[in-house]
Amino acid sequence: MKIGLYFGSFNPIHIGHLIIANHIVEYSDLDQIWMVVTPHNPLKKKETLLNDYQRLHLVHLATEDYSKIIPSDIEFKLPQPNYTINTLAYLQDKFPNHIFSLIMGEDNLRSLDKWKNHEIILQNHDIYVYPRVSSEIDNFEFKNNPKIHMIDAPIVEISSTFIRENIKNKKNIQPLLPIKVWEYIDDNNFYKK
Repeated sequence: MKIGLYFGSFNPIHIGHLIIANHIVEYSDLDQIWMVVTPHNPLKKKETLLNDYQRLHLVHLATEDYSKIIPSDIEFKLPQPNYTINTLAYLQDKFPNHIFSLIMGEDNLRSLDKWKNHEIILQNHDIYVYPRVSSEIDNFEFKNNPKIHMIDAPIVEISSTFIRENIKNKKNIQPLLPIKVWEYIDDNNFYKK
């Protein structure tokens, strides 16, 4: 089975994440997409981040009607900090019959050369890249690599930061979230302070 790994803090997961994941799984050779909830990133402010299991629960709520999109807590069990190369090695060992690929935005592809063991990742794994609004689209070194697959997915300009800020400012952002995600966030007063 071919699995695409879509890593993120998903704080919170929103319709943009689902649009991208669904588009890639429906219009590529991938069989499933695993939404890998990443534990607290030391570079992110902890006070704006829901705990790992609350974010995982939101991903479960958001994806329950998508049979090809699967929530994953795989990085919760791995040593911190999480490096993608270590997660990939762990998954290959645990699921030897699966082929794992990465899913990332074009902005992340531009900094791939700064990732730990990026050469090994590129040697052993395909990377599916969704577009971002950018003026430098043709100007990066990995674009012509045969392991890189540029996906003609819709450009989605929604961010979790935007959603959190607008919940705090009492704006109605309900259309940007799956209904069960919105209800859970609202019922628990998440992001309001």
